[in-house]
Amino acid sequence: MRYCNKINLLKALAILIVVSGHLEFSLIPMFPPYSFQVALFFFISGMLFNEKYTLAEFIKRRFKTLLIPYILYSAAYLGITFLITPVVGKFWAMPVTLKNEFLMPFLTGHQVDLISPLWFVPQLFISLVIYKIFDFIKCRTLFKTVFFVLLALVAIQLSRFSDNLYVLLLLRTMFSLFFIHTGHIYKTKIEGKYNIFTPEIFCGVVILQSLLWLTNKDFTASDGIGLSYIFVWGEFDNWLVPILTSLTGFWMSLFIIDILYDKIKNWSFLHKIGQNTYHIMANHLLVFNVITYSLLALNGISFDVKNNADIYWFYFPLKTTYLYFIAGIVITTYFGEFLKFLHGKIEKFCGRKVKFLN
Repeated sequence: MRYCNKINLLKALAILIVVSGHLEFSLIPMFPPYSFQVALFFFISGMLFNEKYTLAEFIKRRFKTLLIPYILYSAAYLGITFLITPVVGKFWAMPVTLKNEFLMPFLTGHQVDLISPLWFVPQLFISLVIYKIFDFIKCRTLFKTVFFVLLALVAIQLSRFSDNLYVLLLLRTMFSLFFIHTGHIYKTKIEGKYNIFTPEIFCGVVILQSLLWLTNKDFTASDGIGLSYIFVWGEFDNWLVPILTSLTGFWMSLFIIDILYDKIKNWSFLHKIGQNTYHIMANHLLVFNVITYSLLALNGISFDVKNNADIYWFYFPLKTTYLYFIAGIVITTYFGEFLKFLHGKIEKFCGRKVKFLN
């Protein structure tokens, strides 16, 4: 139970980092979100990777937990987008075509702007299935690790061809496999066996991260958060830094959960966040945009200010960032809780109905 609780709290931290990254502030000094935030979810998936299932069973389970909710959210948000278009004056989605609705989720995941943060879900499904296939190859862990490192390095080199969406899918898959493998190695070979949270290792990670900042190309607030690489679009400025800064981000996230665990293990709301990461990821942009359009309306500002920007444009971020952050987390967490409550009621009702029919 302790191990599961730690993973759940790590998931909570991961989604908080993602949401803060979309608001362009960092929860962890020196460790900016876009240097490891998405990779952290692949790492956690590796920690949860279960070797006991056959390939068919694995695909079935991951399809149920990843793709079915994605399909439902995609359909729901396409409907929401149509509904709000007359109100806000812009259609926040790609044109509705068979390609955009059925193929683009696997190529870019940006067919509907309001659920663009869910782009990684189809990618995670593909990457996990590929990793499961590699799991059938029995060899020493070191050899597999070297292989996945090489795949990640080649993926970074392929970024120059990322304008081709099929190459983009390939390089994202190659890059993410290393992080799934890293998470699996941590769970099976390191966690509980070695103490990696010593003062010496802490100093080493901080020193390494400070050296990585020497490669930083973001020097002003307008440039964004430093040490960023754009996983979703396969944009990398350096052939090694994205791997290293992801690993340092993983370590610091694990370290934070480890040292705080006894203090926060009974915080029920944090556990609710960890249990609703999917719903937070899917819905926080809707909450953000409701706030944005509401603030524009209250201040008599034309919606064109927002519509001429992008889905991540926020009203007066110097004053409103933390309003967006708190509202986005709280509302979407309890929306996820409501959906689970509703799902339980439906299952209970259907179960009684089936029992009656039998």
